[in-house]
Amino acid sequence: MEQIVTGIQEKKKTASRLTKNSKLFKCIINAIQDKKGEGIVSLDLRKIDEAVADYFILCEAKSNVQINAIAQNIESEVDMECEERPFHIERGPTWTLVDYVNIVVHIFHPDQRSFYNLEGLWEDAPKAEH
Repeated sequence: MEQIVTGIQEKKKTASRLTKNSKLFKCIINAIQDKKGEGIVSLDLRKIDEAVADYFILCEAKSNVQINAIAQNIESEVDMECEERPFHIERGPTWTLVDYVNIVVHIFHPDQRSFYNLEGLWEDAPKAEH
């Protein structure tokens, strides 16, 4: 069992990590801004062993229509500019998640963002506003 854990840790250390300067990161931020997403924040999870991604990007939208518009714009722009498709999308009326494996985007209604408080849950991650 120890060999498996060590192997996973080694793989994580040597795996290619994204940065804020990556094309995918910039494309997602721009796609959110194009649809007037508010409160855009990125959490840098790269130094947190338990993290499921390199970054979380969080933003707010005032309505479910805007939440859907932002998610669709991210998907469309990233496909066009980076030739990447999401690994998973989970749509809801007040929170939509777009998962690109290394970057997971959370688009919230303000009440849901406050309720789930991902910034607080991952408070040990460096935070940047966009």
